[in-house]
Order: sequence, then structure tokens, then C-alpha cells
Amino acid sequence: MRRSPVVPALATAALLLPLLGAAPSGARSPDAPPAPDRLQRAFADAAAEYQVPQSVLLGVSYLQSRWDAHGGAPSVTGGYGPLHLTDARTALAGASHHSEGTEDPRGDDARPPLRPRVTTPRPAGLPARLTTLPRAAELTGLSPEALRTDPAANVSGGAALLAAAQRDLGEPLSADPADWYGAVARFSGAEDSATAAAYADDVFEVIRAGERRTTDAGQRVALAARPDVAPDVSQLDDAGLRAARSAGTECPRSVSCEWVPAPYEEFGDGDYGNHDLGNRPASQRVRYIVVHDTEGAWNGVLDMVQDPTYVSWNYTLRSTDGHIAQHVKAKDVAWHAGNWYVNAKSIGLEHEGFLAEPDAWYTEAMYRSSARLVKYLARKYDIPLDRQHILGHDNVPGTTTATIPGMHTDPGPYWDWRHYFELLGRPFGPTAGKESGLVTIRPDYAANRPEYTGCERRGEPCAVHGSSAVRLYSDHDVNAPLIRDVGLGTAPTTGVNDLSSRVSTGQQYAVADRWGDWTAIWYLGQKAWFRNPGKSPAAVPASGRVITPRKGLDSVPVYGRAYPEKAAYPAGVPAQAVSPLPYRVLAGQRYVVGERMAGEYYYAVTFDEASHRVVTGRDVYYQIQYGHRVGYVRAADVTLSTVR
Repeated sequence: MRRSPVVPALATAALLLPLLGAAPSGARSPDAPPAPDRLQRAFADAAAEYQVPQSVLLGVSYLQSRWDAHGGAPSVTGGYGPLHLTDARTALAGASHHSEGTEDPRGDDARPPLRPRVTTPRPAGLPARLTTLPRAAELTGLSPEALRTDPAANVSGGAALLAAAQRDLGEPLSADPADWYGAVARFSGAEDSATAAAYADDVFEVIRAGERRTTDAGQRVALAARPDVAPDVSQLDDAGLRAARSAGTECPRSVSCEWVPAPYEEFGDGDYGNHDLGNRPASQRVRYIVVHDTEGAWNGVLDMVQDPTYVSWNYTLRSTDGHIAQHVKAKDVAWHAGNWYVNAKSIGLEHEGFLAEPDAWYTEAMYRSSARLVKYLARKYDIPLDRQHILGHDNVPGTTTATIPGMHTDPGPYWDWRHYFELLGRPFGPTAGKESGLVTIRPDYAANRPEYTGCERRGEPCAVHGSSAVRLYSDHDVNAPLIRDVGLGTAPTTGVNDLSSRVSTGQQYAVADRWGDWTAIWYLGQKAWFRNPGKSPAAVPASGRVITPRKGLDSVPVYGRAYPEKAAYPAGVPAQAVSPLPYRVLAGQRYVVGERMAGEYYYAVTFDEASHRVVTGRDVYYQIQYGHRVGYVRAADVTLSTVR
């Protein structure tokens, strides 16, 4: 949806010292790195002090943060440290928001542009799940500042909250992790039993499987697998939570899901909102799932989607616990992607978060819940789990030349596509030999830290942070000009919302050239270079199908939608223009193919669905990865081949 400025990261070494843990006098230099097992010992110490099984404390922390401290910066919902202790009032104080696009969310030329009033949704009050850090301060006697910035203190705060939840349930402080199911469920802050259960189930799945990783601060943390742990799920019966409102939802059983319907209502002078009724997949295939971020807090976002004059999407996912609200049935068409062709063939997922706040991190709970939902939808609607079909909003093309500059850019470069696809069970790995003519973009998220501007607050640039995106240059030199996007009509920049010269994890491109540690790809009609050293590659070799202009053609046009030819439209349905974008595929260039499809248009401009029609043409298109966004070319214009 929209973007907002980053909450500044801690900027001085003095402020960073609490994150590392102060050393005894003479033990080591203040600038020396902390012992790599310091965080592991903090978990052991807190578990012993508060009589919480260490496996439970580690499992809860992994689901919240994967044990990362994020430099003391808050998550998208104001959660701090490895235990994601929430202090939303402090985290959100003084934050302001900026727009990153002016697109018409419907993107349908048959109707006037929809320009809903843009708001900055914030909760009127803060629920308990957003204020766990002050409670931890009361229980431990530690200062809120220490709980926000010192990982060891943060772990102690989480242990104290778990112990308090266990006592509130009337349960003993047992050494057996199986006795802590109710406390873990309560720790989530969920208000309904289904959400609490889904959260606790995830934690105990982590405990049974075990985990091991090096954190963002270089700390080595391990949780030994406990496959024998069988928690007492009946404890949830005494947790005092309301029953879930899941009736009518289309979600897998492995997530918590409630029905919060978007209104289909008439208003004003025959106008209506905030989506269109349909009959998918019987009438037309669902080809895409589009990942968005909300640019607002949960309660405010849910208020917006229930406004008939606003826009809509199919699902919203909450950061703190991965809870899901469904708003539009999959059979119907939500207004979310700014491109009517994509809207009519997609399902939109909004994730609670902010594009331009690199340190406002997403929780593991939300990533896992989202991945489960996407796998469920992909199975149900036969959607391939790849980056040609699981799109970011930033991968959706403009419909015409005029709409390109206004298209949105979320979820942006800080969404961890590599981890997301690992959770989807489709990790990005090499599928061809070293010298293959195709590559899949796959940097190491934590180590890949391109600098961005446009998150400024008080004149500061974006905090340097791990990223899914790789920057592109016009030559094999970091001092060479960035790649220019003629559709944007502006000079390329390092702005966080400028997609001119970057590719994203999982996207695939044809190799145009190689030079030492550099690889060039065909991108926006140009040869675009990125650093790809063998010891820390930004891409892996791939195989797949590509198109190139048909023999005898110097170039072919690229389209932002695959619409039918004029002759395909029946009486009463106005033919839609098939207008090319200002992009061309030049002779000799190759672009990776997503799939082949017939031209199609969904006519749905009235409240009465009796006039709705799906128009299918004879013209056939290929979807291609053209730049950062996808595009479409006519099959008659190109030749298809396979690269292995």
C-alpha cells in the first residue's frame, strides 16, 4: 500500500554497547565483538532464573525474531529484541508516512480512475499484545530502555512474561516443556483461541524440529530437537480467550483466520465498492498471488477495508502472531494491484508493515502464517510457486505508459523473499550448470546490504540493512551509471521506491555477458550488470524457457496486460485498447517466460453482476520478466526456446 519513514537506528557506539553486553573492566576492548555464545548463555540464565524450560524460551524467541536483535530497532508493530517485547507507543511516536504511488487500484480503463482518500491508519488504543514490554519492566525491575536495547535483558523480560502467564493459568513452573502450551499461547497476546493455538503450535513445531543459526549480531544460537515433546493442548481451555470467528473463511487449518468482510455496496450516484463479484476459477483462472504491505497498523487497516468507498484486498496478516483476516472471497475480484488484468486473475495479501522502514522488521510468525496461506491457495488454484506467479505489488506492471510512474513499490527491498520461499518449500537453488544462460537472483539476505535513500527522517538516509534486492549498473563497475527505466521518465536513483535499477530474489533473467566477478542480464531492453563474485554470489545458474523476437523483427512491443483483440468483444462490451508500454524486446535479447495465456478481459463495471462478462480472445501472450516488473509479449511476435 503506502510507505513511511524509518525509525532511526541507534547511531553511536556508546548506544550500541548495551546490545553487545558490557565487558568487565580489562576483559576486552569496548570495540571488540561480543563472545559468539553470549546470547545462548543469556537464554540459559533467564530460563534458570524464571524457571522456564530453556527450549520453550528459545522456541518462543525463534518464532518472534529468529533470535535476531535487529540492533535495538523495533518491528513493524513496535516489538523489540529477540523476544519481540512490544512497546508500540514508543516505537510509533512521531512517525510520519509518505505515499509511494498514485495508482488507480482498479486499473480498469472502462471506469473512471478510483482515487480513494489516503489515510495513515493507526490504532485508537493499544491492545495488550502491543504493550508487553512495559509489563516485562514491572515483572523484572529492568528499565524499558534496557529491555529495548540489551538482548540479555530482553530475554529475561520474555522469560518473566512466560512465567507470569504460567502462574496466571494455575500451572506449576514445570521443567517439562509439554506443560507450557497454555503459557505460550497466552504469550502471543492473541484475543481468540484459534490464533493463540496456531501460535503455540508453531512454537512447539520449532521445539520438536530444533533450530540452529547465527544471528544478525553474529551470535550462534542452537535449540536441540525434542521430537518427543507432546504439549498439553487442553490448557488452552482455561486461558479465557474468545472463540474464533472463522466461519466463511478460505484458509488452511494450520493458521488462525477470521471473516472481516469488505462491503459490496452501492453509494452516491450509482457508484459502488469496494470490489467486484466474480465466479473464479470457473469463469477465469487465478494465476497470481500478490504480496503487499499495509503501511499502517492492524486495527486501522481493517477499518479501511470495511469502507465501501475505499479499496479492497483478499487477506490481511497481523505481524505479532500471524493472525489472518479474510475480506474478499477468492471467487470475487478485489481492487488491490493497480492493474485490472492482474486484479481479475489474482489474490491480494496485505502484510502489516512499512516498506521504507528497513529496521521495522517482520516477525517469523507472520512469515510462516503467510507461507501456509500461500501454499494452500497455490494448491487450490494450481498456482506455480515461483516469482512469476507469487508477485510483489512492485512486480505488477503499469497498464499504460501514463500509469507507470504511479505504480506502487511494496513490499520493497526488505521483504525476505529467500526465507519466504524456503517456508513455501520452494527454495531458490541452482538448476543448471555454472555457465548456464539463465540466472536466478539469490543474494544472502543478511550480507546483502545495498544503501538506499528515501527513508529520511531529519535528513538521514535509510538504515543499512539486509535486503532481497540487487543493484544494476550500465557497466561492470560500481561507479558506472545506474540502469535507466524509460517508462519512469526520470534519472535513476538509489531511492528505496525507485525500481529502475534493481532485481529481486527469485526473479530470473537471461545472461547477456560476463566479466570477472560481474554478470550482465537483459533487463528493460538493456544490458544490465551486477556484482556476482563466486565466493558470495548474488545469483545462481538456472534453466527455463525464454523468448526472443521472431526472425526478421528488429524489436517487439511489451504490454502491461494481456487483453484480447478487438474482434473478440461481444455486443455490449466495449473493446479495450491493446496499447504497448514504452518498452521493446530487441533482436538478440532474451527474457524468461512465466507462462503462456490467451488474451482475456473481465468486464465488470456495474453493481448488477448480470452485465459482467469474461472476454477471451484468439491472441496468445507470453508473460515475461522484463525489468523489475513483469510484462507481456504477443506469442506471434516471438520465438520460444529452452535454456538448460
